[in-house]
Amino acid sequence: MFKGIKMKSKSLWGAAALIVVGIIFGAVLVSGFGLVRPGFADIKLGASYPPVNLDANATSFSKAFIEVAKTVTPEIVQINVVAKTENNPHGNFFFFPFQDMPKEEEGSGSGIIISPDGYIVTNNHVVKNATSVKVKLFDKRIFTAKVVGTDPLTDLAVIKIDAHDLPAAFLGNSDSVKVGQWVMAIGNPLSLTSTVTAGIISALGRGRLGLINNSYGIEDYIQTDAAINPGNSGGALVDLSGAVIGVNSAIAASATGSFIGYGFAIPINIVKSVAKELIAYGKVTRGYIGVQIGEVDDAMAKSLGLSEPEGVIVQGIVPGGAASKEDIKSGDVILKIDGKPVKNPNDLQSYVATKTAGTTVDLTIFRDGKEIDRKVTLKERADENKNEPVSEKSSESESKANNETVALDNVGMTVRNLTSQEKSDYKVSNGVMITDVKPYSEAQNQNLGAGLVIEEANKEPVKDASQLKKLINDKKGSAILLKVKDSKGNSMFVGLDIPNK
Repeated sequence: MFKGIKMKSKSLWGAAALIVVGIIFGAVLVSGFGLVRPGFADIKLGASYPPVNLDANATSFSKAFIEVAKTVTPEIVQINVVAKTENNPHGNFFFFPFQDMPKEEEGSGSGIIISPDGYIVTNNHVVKNATSVKVKLFDKRIFTAKVVGTDPLTDLAVIKIDAHDLPAAFLGNSDSVKVGQWVMAIGNPLSLTSTVTAGIISALGRGRLGLINNSYGIEDYIQTDAAINPGNSGGALVDLSGAVIGVNSAIAASATGSFIGYGFAIPINIVKSVAKELIAYGKVTRGYIGVQIGEVDDAMAKSLGLSEPEGVIVQGIVPGGAASKEDIKSGDVILKIDGKPVKNPNDLQSYVATKTAGTTVDLTIFRDGKEIDRKVTLKERADENKNEPVSEKSSESESKANNETVALDNVGMTVRNLTSQEKSDYKVSNGVMITDVKPYSEAQNQNLGAGLVIEEANKEPVKDASQLKKLINDKKGSAILLKVKDSKGNSMFVGLDIPNK
């Protein structure tokens, strides 16, 4: 009897041990080998908290981008154009739509709504030679547009659609923008509608890029590193208040035409002035001072007696222009216009571009060591081809022609006296011919070269090579102002450093 009880007890203990082993083995299988899936509600992915808690300033900064994108994007349209095409005159570095296309093909760009009743500003190169223009709004409605007017000298155009109650953009003040300021580019790159990119203003007053193939072209761009690609042309560059500060126009591009770091936008102050005239008159009746100007570098500043490089030098006076009727002379340096400092040619050109013919401007001029004030009433340019300056000829008698050649070793160039035939060819009564310029010399640094005639030095007529050598030697350790002329009749001033040796 007791033996049976003992055997039964052992069986119970053995069963219990098997149950415990089963539970442990089951737990190992579930946790170690994943053979049993957890319930969907029990799954938790990632950490429980973000690694950084944004403060109020960071959150507000992010919201600014979000609000601008939300508000401004409906003010930007996509423009589809069928256009007669021509070869791109701007080369491969700066990309424009419609490059190297066949006789007629479709391209696309962007535009900014500037009035509730359907006026839209875009780039001239977007609608140039257009035979059909279609506008697609943010709400996907499509309209046929007509070209109201174009201004090739600023690469701007205005088109119009028959619509009402459109969301018009707020046009800001490009004079107040700063390098380093955050901006956003909004447009339709590569036909990807309503694309927003962000960056900073990289530089202001970018000119001499060769984007406008005209001697009177106005290049005064805002440079940004916000990504801009083909199709962005005509779109908006906006600040973090949502104000449009520029119209995106071109990019520095790779051989394939894609963005490689920098884009360029036309300042909105120029855009506003041009757009108003195009809407009112269908063209721009821009005023001109009637001068050819050049940059004042360090050597020129020293040769003129300026304390620092500033202003722009008047290289020549356009016949019949506004300046020809006032006391403005070649060799003058324009320091200010209407009280606004002029640091480079772009400053003067972009300011005058906002003024119509008949407007009077005040110029502050540096002449012979003094500042003087002059008023000029801007005139409309009657003929774009009449852009040759007036040559101010010396009244000094011509020196006797001979073959005298003088080496000016301290500046690295050789000059000789002019022959009678050369005086006739260059339409000068005096001067010397540059026959050779040494590599890496001061003369080469100032782009002087063989075939140029030096008419004046230190504002004195140059009669012969010996006189020029003396004038240059008298300026050792300083700089001298030269007036030179090329074989096409173009005159310009050059500042030349004279080493003290």
